[in-house]
Amino acid sequence: MKKLMIGNAALARGLYEAGCSLISSYPGTPSTEITEEFAKFDDTYCEWAPNEKVATETAFGASLRGKRSACCMKHVGLNVAADPLFTMSYTGVNAGMVICVADDPGMHSSQNEQDSRHYAVAAKVPMLEPADSQEALDFAKIAYEISEQFDTPVFIKMCTRVAHSQSIVETGERIEAEKVYEKNPRKYIMAPANAIARHPFVEERTAKLTEYAESSAVNSVEKGDGSHDFGIITSSTSYQYVKEVFGDSVSVLKLGMVNPLPVKLIRDFASDNKTVYVIEELDPIIETHCKSIGVNVIGKEKFSILGEFSQKTIAKAFGLAEKENVSLDTAIPVRPPMMCAGCPHRGMYYVLAKNKITVLGDIGCYTLGSMPPLNALDMTLCMGASVSGIHGFNKAGGSETEHKTVCVIGDSTFMHSGVTGLINIAYNQSNSTVIILDNSITGMTGHQQNPTTGLNIKGDPAGKVNLESLCRSVGINSVRVVDPYNLEECEKAVLEELAKDEPSVIISRRPCVLLKYVKPKKPLHINKDKCRGCKRCMKFGCPAISFRDGHAVIDNTLCIGCGVCAGLCPFDAFESEVE
Repeated sequence: MKKLMIGNAALARGLYEAGCSLISSYPGTPSTEITEEFAKFDDTYCEWAPNEKVATETAFGASLRGKRSACCMKHVGLNVAADPLFTMSYTGVNAGMVICVADDPGMHSSQNEQDSRHYAVAAKVPMLEPADSQEALDFAKIAYEISEQFDTPVFIKMCTRVAHSQSIVETGERIEAEKVYEKNPRKYIMAPANAIARHPFVEERTAKLTEYAESSAVNSVEKGDGSHDFGIITSSTSYQYVKEVFGDSVSVLKLGMVNPLPVKLIRDFASDNKTVYVIEELDPIIETHCKSIGVNVIGKEKFSILGEFSQKTIAKAFGLAEKENVSLDTAIPVRPPMMCAGCPHRGMYYVLAKNKITVLGDIGCYTLGSMPPLNALDMTLCMGASVSGIHGFNKAGGSETEHKTVCVIGDSTFMHSGVTGLINIAYNQSNSTVIILDNSITGMTGHQQNPTTGLNIKGDPAGKVNLESLCRSVGINSVRVVDPYNLEECEKAVLEELAKDEPSVIISRRPCVLLKYVKPKKPLHINKDKCRGCKRCMKFGCPAISFRDGHAVIDNTLCIGCGVCAGLCPFDAFESEVE
């Protein structure tokens, strides 16, 4: 059956058809939909794990037991999973195991644009890189074959464009795959003596995989029509851009396996072309390999090491005329990123900004608190870093910082990697105030459940972590819950906890306004006779409030009637809609 599918959905389908029985993941754009789509297959097991390390180890456990498995994450999530990854390269697998990682060139939804191919090279684990949805499905099946044939976990690397672009896919039937578990301490217990014996296996496996890359159909040469005397080596979405610019006029070596890379295949391709260009997004992985095997190529001196490519990028690099751009008669206004109208985080941020408190931030939709007019954040590094960071900040700053610095972290991110930082605060006793912004969901990646929500990936009842009890159990004595719509309560809690000479936690709890069960109230409106045009409400940064003709205006299509703005107005100009 043929269907139009985004790359992530096609990859999920490919994993299913290949007999994958278990997927464990942590959501992260642009990888999230792989797991969400796989969860629709009721004859498999699928879960959200607290973080990527746990997800990877869970998938390894299923593989060890004899069931094909997978885990999915974005590129920065692979940093978290690196610990088990490098040792799994030594142990190998039992049933096939696939690690799906999605890179984000251009940083559409990420704090960096690291290139995951480095992990494949460093861990000596094979990596496949599909260029469209059909290949995403097909490569999933090939990945399991490679995994079991060569006794290794296998990467499938997606990127934002392949993950979220649609193309035609021909689906097939599922096969069942299972292997017997047999106890094998020398293979799976990575004590030093056993690990020393497994390292030669990894090197031998890499050599065999290189031979596989020479003749595998995942790497292919497409001959041009002879109108150009150069050839192009490329992969993934860059291949699509090359084809859109040159069509069939140029010879292309399309690499579907980007680690390990072939040697003879590349040398033969280079010998058939006067000049060879390497077109790859981000780092010069293919280019460096080509030069290391004596093949002279033109790469990053012509094509940027930064950001995403496009058809325009390729055409411009070769000095080709660009297609005529379509211009609009009306200018499109800039839409700056901001928290939603009624977002529960805004109230807490307003209080922090009002009191000029230093705020160490974390990864999630609440990072948008850094935007004007709130400008509430001082730092955002990576998942969980706010909690660990404030401990170091206050240990270094002492009394100069302890009573005027907080950190903020979301409920899902706290479960991901914030709790260990809190344990460090409690254990080593820094006078730090941690604010958990509990919006009862994993927000930025699209409303996935997490261990604090009491529901699993399918929406069924699940174990639920009580944040208050957890914080107290690790050694925090001062734990309190506030409603971020109540600005007076929030300000009182923040100032009181900062004044204490002990670690403390404030849980700012109200569900995300976009959750289906959260019912908005009637929008507010402005009484023009009362509005004095002081613009105090504009400092709150709600997108439903604007200023026009000397007074505030409320957009009824955005306002959810939270009423926080009414508490800010000294003239009582914000009024409820008449029923």
